[in-house]
Amino acid sequence: MTAGTLYIVPTPIGNLNDITLRALEVLEQVDVIAAEDTRHSGILLSHFGIKGKLWALHEHNERQKAEAIVARIAEGQNIALISDAGTPLISDPGYPLVSACRAAGITVTALPGACAAITALSAAGLPTDRFLFCGFLPAKQQARISALEALVSEPATMVFYESPRRIVDTLQAIITAFGGEREVVLAREISKQFETYLHGSASTLLAQVQADANQQRGEMVLMIAGAKLDQQTIPSDALKLLKVLSAELPPKKAAKIVAGHYNLRPNDLYKHTMAE
Repeated sequence: MTAGTLYIVPTPIGNLNDITLRALEVLEQVDVIAAEDTRHSGILLSHFGIKGKLWALHEHNERQKAEAIVARIAEGQNIALISDAGTPLISDPGYPLVSACRAAGITVTALPGACAAITALSAAGLPTDRFLFCGFLPAKQQARISALEALVSEPATMVFYESPRRIVDTLQAIITAFGGEREVVLAREISKQFETYLHGSASTLLAQVQADANQQRGEMVLMIAGAKLDQQTIPSDALKLLKVLSAELPPKKAAKIVAGHYNLRPNDLYKHTMAE
Protein backbone atom coordinates (compact mmCIF):
# COMPACT_ATOMS: atom_id res chain seq x y z
CA MET A 1 0.00 0.00 0.00
CA THR A 2 1.31 3.43 -0.94
CA ALA A 3 1.13 6.09 1.75
CA GLY A 4 -0.60 9.37 1.05
CA THR A 5 0.67 12.91 1.45
CA LEU A 6 0.16 15.72 3.94
CA TYR A 7 -0.35 19.01 2.09
CA ILE A 8 0.27 22.34 3.83
CA VAL A 9 -2.16 24.69 2.10
CA PRO A 10 -2.14 28.49 2.61
CA THR A 11 -5.52 30.23 2.48
CA PRO A 12 -6.34 33.92 1.86
CA ILE A 13 -5.53 36.46 4.57
CA GLY A 14 -8.08 38.90 3.18
CA ASN A 15 -9.03 38.98 -0.47
CA LEU A 16 -10.42 35.56 -1.43
CA ASN A 17 -8.83 35.91 -4.88
CA ASP A 18 -5.44 35.47 -3.22
CA ILE A 19 -5.96 31.71 -3.07
CA THR A 20 -3.92 29.85 -5.69
CA LEU A 21 -5.23 27.52 -8.38
CA ARG A 22 -3.04 24.77 -6.98
CA ALA A 23 -4.50 25.25 -3.48
CA LEU A 24 -8.02 24.88 -4.85
CA GLU A 25 -7.00 21.77 -6.78
CA VAL A 26 -5.50 20.13 -3.68
CA LEU A 27 -8.44 21.03 -1.44
CA GLU A 28 -10.84 19.49 -3.96
CA GLN A 29 -8.88 16.26 -4.27
CA VAL A 30 -7.77 15.37 -0.72
CA ASP A 31 -9.70 12.93 1.45
CA VAL A 32 -9.68 15.08 4.58
CA ILE A 33 -9.07 18.76 5.33
CA ALA A 34 -7.68 19.41 8.80
CA ALA A 35 -8.74 22.95 9.77
CA GLU A 36 -8.06 25.23 12.72
CA ASP A 37 -11.73 26.28 12.87
CA THR A 38 -14.14 24.11 10.87
CA ARG A 39 -16.89 26.74 10.92
CA HIS A 40 -14.60 29.45 9.57
CA SER A 41 -13.03 27.18 6.98
CA GLY A 42 -16.42 25.80 6.01
CA ILE A 43 -17.42 29.25 4.77
CA LEU A 44 -14.24 29.49 2.68
CA LEU A 45 -14.69 26.05 1.13
CA SER A 46 -18.36 26.73 0.41
CA HIS A 47 -17.40 29.94 -1.42
CA PHE A 48 -15.26 27.91 -3.82
CA GLY A 49 -17.74 25.05 -4.10
CA ILE A 50 -15.48 22.55 -2.33
CA LYS A 51 -17.20 19.77 -0.46
CA GLY A 52 -14.68 18.10 1.78
CA LYS A 53 -14.65 16.35 5.11
CA LEU A 54 -13.39 18.80 7.69
CA TRP A 55 -11.55 17.76 10.83
CA ALA A 56 -10.87 20.22 13.63
CA LEU A 57 -7.15 20.51 14.33
CA HIS A 58 -6.36 23.31 16.75
CA GLU A 59 -3.84 24.05 19.47
CA HIS A 60 -5.86 22.18 22.10
CA ASN A 61 -6.22 18.86 20.29
CA GLU A 62 -3.50 18.70 17.62
CA ARG A 63 -1.17 16.38 19.53
CA GLN A 64 -3.99 13.89 20.05
CA LYS A 65 -5.29 14.21 16.48
CA ALA A 66 -1.82 13.96 14.94
CA GLU A 67 -1.58 10.21 15.58
CA ALA A 68 -4.94 9.53 13.90
CA ILE A 69 -4.05 11.69 10.90
CA VAL A 70 -0.66 10.01 10.48
CA ALA A 71 -2.42 6.62 10.54
CA ARG A 72 -4.84 7.73 7.81
CA ILE A 73 -2.05 9.02 5.60
CA ALA A 74 -0.07 5.81 6.14
CA GLU A 75 -3.15 3.92 4.88
CA GLY A 76 -3.07 5.91 1.64
CA GLN A 77 -5.26 8.94 2.30
CA ASN A 78 -4.22 12.44 1.28
CA ILE A 79 -4.84 15.14 3.87
CA ALA A 80 -4.62 18.93 3.64
CA LEU A 81 -3.79 21.16 6.59
CA ILE A 82 -5.18 24.70 6.60
CA SER A 83 -5.39 27.46 9.19
CA ASP A 84 -7.95 30.23 9.57
CA ALA A 85 -5.90 32.43 7.22
CA GLY A 86 -2.44 32.46 5.71
CA THR A 87 0.22 29.76 5.87
CA PRO A 88 -0.28 27.03 8.51
CA LEU A 89 2.32 26.74 11.31
CA ILE A 90 3.32 30.43 11.08
CA SER A 91 2.03 31.36 14.56
CA ASP A 92 -0.72 28.81 13.89
CA PRO A 93 -1.26 25.13 14.80
CA GLY A 94 0.35 22.30 12.85
CA TYR A 95 3.88 21.74 14.12
CA PRO A 96 3.15 18.50 16.06
CA LEU A 97 1.39 17.04 13.01
CA VAL A 98 4.14 17.93 10.53
CA SER A 99 6.78 16.69 12.97
CA ALA A 100 4.92 13.40 13.44
CA CYS A 101 4.58 12.93 9.68
CA ARG A 102 8.28 13.55 9.14
CA ALA A 103 9.14 11.08 11.90
CA ALA A 104 6.88 8.48 10.26
CA GLY A 105 8.51 8.97 6.86
CA ILE A 106 5.38 10.47 5.36
CA THR A 107 5.69 12.96 2.49
CA VAL A 108 4.89 16.53 3.49
CA THR A 109 4.29 18.96 0.61
CA ALA A 110 4.00 22.69 1.34
CA LEU A 111 2.24 24.91 -1.18
CA PRO A 112 3.36 28.53 -1.67
CA GLY A 113 0.76 31.12 -0.79
CA ALA A 114 -0.45 33.93 1.42
CA CYS A 115 1.53 34.82 4.56
CA ALA A 116 0.83 38.06 6.42
CA ALA A 117 4.38 38.42 7.74
CA ILE A 118 6.06 38.16 4.34
CA THR A 119 3.44 40.28 2.58
CA ALA A 120 3.76 43.07 5.16
CA LEU A 121 7.55 42.96 5.15
CA SER A 122 7.72 43.24 1.37
CA ALA A 123 5.78 46.53 1.44
CA ALA A 124 7.11 48.02 4.68
CA GLY A 125 10.13 49.84 3.32
CA LEU A 126 12.43 48.33 5.95
CA PRO A 127 15.55 46.25 5.16
CA THR A 128 14.67 42.74 3.99
CA ASP A 129 18.15 41.27 3.53
CA ARG A 130 17.76 39.80 7.01
CA PHE A 131 14.66 39.63 9.19
CA LEU A 132 13.57 37.91 12.39
CA PHE A 133 10.00 36.62 12.70
CA CYS A 134 9.02 36.73 16.38
CA GLY A 135 5.32 35.79 16.30
CA PHE A 136 3.23 37.26 19.11
CA LEU A 137 4.79 39.10 22.04
CA PRO A 138 3.84 38.07 25.62
CA ALA A 139 0.43 39.24 26.80
CA LYS A 140 1.61 40.86 30.04
CA GLN A 141 3.26 44.24 29.69
CA GLN A 142 6.38 43.64 31.79
CA ALA A 143 7.06 40.34 30.02
CA ARG A 144 6.49 42.13 26.71
CA ILE A 145 9.01 44.83 27.62
CA SER A 146 11.55 42.21 28.71
CA ALA A 147 11.14 40.31 25.44
CA LEU A 148 11.72 43.51 23.46
CA GLU A 149 14.70 44.57 25.58
CA ALA A 150 16.37 41.28 24.66
CA LEU A 151 16.17 42.41 21.00
CA VAL A 152 17.50 45.95 21.37
CA SER A 153 20.80 45.09 19.67
CA GLU A 154 19.23 42.85 17.01
CA PRO A 155 20.41 44.11 13.60
CA ALA A 156 17.70 42.36 11.58
CA THR A 157 14.25 43.80 10.87
CA MET A 158 11.90 42.31 13.48
CA VAL A 159 8.42 41.12 12.49
CA PHE A 160 5.61 40.52 14.99
CA TYR A 161 1.94 39.65 14.89
CA GLU A 162 -0.22 41.75 17.21
CA SER A 163 -3.85 41.96 18.27
CA PRO A 164 -5.86 45.20 18.07
CA ARG A 165 -6.60 45.30 21.78
CA ARG A 166 -2.88 45.25 22.65
CA ILE A 167 -1.42 47.48 19.95
CA VAL A 168 -1.27 50.64 22.13
CA ASP A 169 0.41 48.77 25.00
CA THR A 170 2.86 47.17 22.57
CA LEU A 171 3.86 50.51 21.02
CA GLN A 172 4.38 51.87 24.53
CA ALA A 173 6.54 48.83 25.32
CA ILE A 174 8.59 49.45 22.16
CA ILE A 175 9.25 53.03 23.27
CA THR A 176 10.31 51.78 26.71
CA ALA A 177 12.65 49.15 25.27
CA PHE A 178 13.97 50.77 22.08
CA GLY A 179 13.32 54.48 22.60
CA GLY A 180 10.77 56.66 20.85
CA GLU A 181 12.90 57.24 17.74
CA ARG A 182 13.22 53.60 16.61
CA GLU A 183 11.62 53.19 13.16
CA VAL A 184 8.41 51.14 13.19
CA VAL A 185 5.88 50.07 10.55
CA LEU A 186 2.36 48.91 11.35
CA ALA A 187 0.57 46.98 8.59
CA ARG A 188 -3.14 46.54 9.19
CA GLU A 189 -5.88 44.62 7.37
CA ILE A 190 -3.52 43.37 4.64
CA SER A 191 -5.31 42.41 1.41
CA LYS A 192 -8.61 43.75 2.75
CA GLN A 193 -10.68 46.85 2.01
CA PHE A 194 -9.12 49.02 4.71
CA GLU A 195 -5.48 47.97 4.26
CA THR A 196 -3.23 50.54 5.95
CA TYR A 197 0.51 51.00 6.48
CA LEU A 198 1.68 53.44 9.16
CA HIS A 199 5.40 54.27 8.98
CA GLY A 200 7.48 56.41 11.32
CA SER A 201 9.09 56.58 14.74
CA ALA A 202 7.59 54.54 17.58
CA SER A 203 6.42 57.75 19.26
CA THR A 204 4.78 59.02 16.08
CA LEU A 205 2.95 55.73 15.49
CA LEU A 206 1.73 55.61 19.08
CA ALA A 207 0.23 59.09 18.72
CA GLN A 208 -1.44 58.14 15.41
CA VAL A 209 -2.93 54.96 16.78
CA GLN A 210 -4.17 56.62 19.95
CA ALA A 211 -5.76 59.44 17.94
CA ASP A 212 -7.59 57.16 15.49
CA ALA A 213 -9.66 54.27 16.84
CA ASN A 214 -9.76 52.75 13.34
CA GLN A 215 -6.04 52.04 13.65
CA GLN A 216 -6.84 49.81 16.62
CA ARG A 217 -8.92 47.37 14.57
CA GLY A 218 -8.24 44.37 12.38
CA GLU A 219 -5.36 41.94 11.83
CA MET A 220 -1.94 43.50 12.39
CA VAL A 221 1.71 42.95 11.51
CA LEU A 222 4.15 45.14 13.43
CA MET A 223 7.71 45.60 12.17
CA ILE A 224 10.64 47.22 13.95
CA ALA A 225 13.81 48.37 12.21
CA GLY A 226 16.95 46.58 13.32
CA ALA A 227 19.62 48.25 15.43
CA LYS A 228 22.07 50.48 13.58
CA LEU A 229 25.78 49.96 14.03
CA ASP A 230 25.98 52.46 16.89
CA GLN A 231 23.00 50.77 18.59
CA GLN A 232 24.35 47.23 18.54
CA THR A 233 27.25 45.53 20.19
CA ILE A 234 29.50 43.53 17.92
CA PRO A 235 30.80 40.56 19.92
CA SER A 236 34.51 40.74 20.69
CA ASP A 237 35.02 37.27 19.21
CA ALA A 238 33.47 38.48 15.96
CA LEU A 239 35.83 41.45 15.86
CA LYS A 240 38.83 39.19 16.47
CA LEU A 241 37.80 36.85 13.66
CA LEU A 242 37.12 39.82 11.38
CA LYS A 243 40.61 41.16 12.02
CA VAL A 244 42.23 37.80 11.24
CA LEU A 245 40.23 37.24 8.06
CA SER A 246 40.66 40.80 6.85
CA ALA A 247 44.40 40.26 6.82
CA GLU A 248 43.97 37.41 4.33
CA LEU A 249 40.79 38.26 2.41
CA PRO A 250 39.12 41.27 0.78
CA PRO A 251 37.18 43.27 3.43
CA LYS A 252 33.74 42.52 1.97
CA LYS A 253 34.38 38.77 1.84
CA ALA A 254 35.76 38.75 5.39
CA ALA A 255 32.73 40.70 6.61
CA LYS A 256 30.33 38.31 4.90
CA ILE A 257 31.95 35.24 6.49
CA VAL A 258 31.94 36.73 9.99
CA ALA A 259 28.37 38.02 9.59
CA GLY A 260 27.10 34.56 8.68
CA HIS A 261 28.87 33.03 11.66
CA TYR A 262 27.63 35.53 14.24
CA ASN A 263 24.23 36.48 12.74
CA LEU A 264 25.30 40.06 12.00
CA ARG A 265 24.89 42.36 9.01
CA PRO A 266 27.82 42.10 6.56
CA ASN A 267 27.60 45.82 5.79
CA ASP A 268 28.00 46.74 9.47
CA LEU A 269 31.14 44.65 9.76
CA TYR A 270 32.46 46.05 6.50
CA LYS A 271 31.94 49.59 7.79
CA HIS A 272 33.77 48.65 10.98
CA THR A 273 36.71 47.34 8.93
CA MET A 274 36.85 50.50 6.86
CA ALA A 275 36.79 52.64 9.99
CA GLU A 276 39.80 50.88 11.48
